[in-house]
Amino acid sequence: MQPLEEITVADLTRYLPGPFASRELLRLGARVVKIEPPEGDPVASSNPDAYRALNDGKEIVLWNARTEPPPAVLAEADVVLEGFRPGVWELLGVTLAETTILCSITGFGVDDPHALHAGHDLNYLGYAGALADTAPALPPVQIADLGAGAQAAVIEVLAALLDRARTGSGARIVISMTHGSHRFVAHRLTGEPVPRLLTGGAACYRIYETSDGRYLTVAALEPKFWRNLCDLLGRPDFVDHAFDPDLPQLDELFRTRTQRDWLDLLEGRDTCVGAVLTLAEAAADLA
Repeated sequence: MQPLEEITVADLTRYLPGPFASRELLRLGARVVKIEPPEGDPVASSNPDAYRALNDGKEIVLWNARTEPPPAVLAEADVVLEGFRPGVWELLGVTLAETTILCSITGFGVDDPHALHAGHDLNYLGYAGALADTAPALPPVQIADLGAGAQAAVIEVLAALLDRARTGSGARIVISMTHGSHRFVAHRLTGEPVPRLLTGGAACYRIYETSDGRYLTVAALEPKFWRNLCDLLGRPDFVDHAFDPDLPQLDELFRTRTQRDWLDLLEGRDTCVGAVLTLAEAAADLA
């Protein structure tokens, strides 16, 4: 029996954060009923493959909130996910059971000055200070949507279900993707031992290009790993330069062989060297 097998989740969200959260709850055994407007979730037409990946296994119910009463599942749901702007949920006039856990996934919370502003992942990360080291470069994955939004919602919902088991009471949860994203970086507020450590400011923690146009990840932060790497590269003279902001000789060295050649030499040998895989390669590798 899966841990959430007797839990029903009603998901009124669209796009990415809410559907990803309810997919995770589904993976843990919950019954998920996705409630969509008559025109459906926009992702179903803009990116059908992504829609299927996020929503396969869920029950889909269409609801015209302007003309129809709320779907029956809302009255029986253990968990309700919604992603409207603050205040919209209340306008729907839905009555939930006292034991229901209502989780609102928002961009900025309900009290923030930006609470009613439209936004997407990039906006939330910008306001959170998470892009300061990389701007104008864009992140390759929706960190605010998936980490600060979806995963945070799952964590809070699971905690609320545990609390309900003790008290018998439901809860109202508000997730702010901006505030959650800031928590990801707030531990760095007082600075770091090496400037821009995570974004190329140290030779021992960087992405290097290989001769075939592929890339290697090097994360040899601990001295023993960096020393092992330097020894295997035949460059003991690099040992004292792990945290140099620039080590052009290492860039040049990695460009002399293919990614596969370097992995054969370095992977699994306590060097903290790995491959930058394509999505397809990663899917096959992790299957």
